Amino acid sequence: MGVETPRLTVLARGYCHLCDEMIEQLTALQREAAFAFEVCDVDDHPTLEARFGERVPVLLAGEEEVCHYRLDVPALNAWLGKFR
Repeated sequence: MGVETPRLTVLARGYCHLCDEMIEQLTALQREAAFAFEVCDVDDHPTLEARFGERVPVLLAGEEEVCHYRLDVPALNAWLGKFR
């Protein structure tokens, strides 16, 4: 059996510069660490929009919030450490 690739979700908005920054940083970090992420527009999901409101971007590992607004690299590395 192979090692599972860690998967993350970025809750974002299309017009959010902080969201763009987090996505760019995550993309750059993928060169150093093996993980995958998807971007989910909170405005397309009323439940997520109600839950997170203006508090985007949010980086989620399943239901666990890793960080919000800015990428917290130490928190991300701690979460990724569970897969090493």
